[in-house]
Amino acid sequence: MNPAAAGGAPYTVPPEPSRAPSIVMAIGMHALLLVFLYIGVKWQNTEPTAVEAEVWDMKTQAAAPPPPPQPEPVVKPEPIPEPPKPVVEEPVAPKAPDIALEKIKEQKKKLADKKLAEEKLREELKQEKLKELADKKTKAAAALAEQKKADKLREQEMRRITGNLGGTGTAEKSSAPRIDTGYAAAVSTKIKRSTSYVGDTDVPGNPEVEFKIDQLPTGEIISVRKIKSSGIAAFDAAVERGINNSSPLPKKKDGTVDRTVDVTIKMKDIK
Repeated sequence: MNPAAAGGAPYTVPPEPSRAPSIVMAIGMHALLLVFLYIGVKWQNTEPTAVEAEVWDMKTQAAAPPPPPQPEPVVKPEPIPEPPKPVVEEPVAPKAPDIALEKIKEQKKKLADKKLAEEKLREELKQEKLKELADKKTKAAAALAEQKKADKLREQEMRRITGNLGGTGTAEKSSAPRIDTGYAAAVSTKIKRSTSYVGDTDVPGNPEVEFKIDQLPTGEIISVRKIKSSGIAAFDAAVERGINNSSPLPKKKDGTVDRTVDVTIKMKDIK
């Protein structure tokens, strides 16, 4: 026991010993360790000394003959490449036309040309017909005026002959020109020859049809009017066609014609 403690004196901590010797010793040990490591590494990297030895053959060796001269290699000239031939494009053959399409086009063209020609022809016929009609009307008007003039002259001549010029007209009626039976027969004969009736003629009696014909001084027919029917329409139409086909009608012996002619045609007189 500490005497101070036993005697009641206060306790004191002894001073801590110095650390410097320990630090110096540690540094020295580390330095020594580094030296040993350096020496060990250097010793392992040191290369061994190389020893060279030469071996001499005491026997004399003959010199080897020189190799025969080698022929120089013949260098073949490289072939000159031919220039590339120009590429000639073959002409593209024209595509063969579609025969069926060409035929259709040709047929359409022919039809169009035909239609155009028909229209042109119809127009020409129309113009000719109009011209002919106008000429006929002109001729009819001129002929009618001529007929009236001739009728007036004939009337004056008849009055002069009968001596009743300016009278009551009784002598005129009594001295009217007689019917020329030969002229009437000639007109009727021509109409019968121009009439063609293919209907049934096996009918009772002998049906007849009567027409009144107006004509020009030249004998050309102006109009045809049916006065009395035969009762058979086909026969009446056939006779009317025959009358129109008979133009111009025959003239009298003196070269004149009657302005109006009445004609009666019987069925069984047609041959």
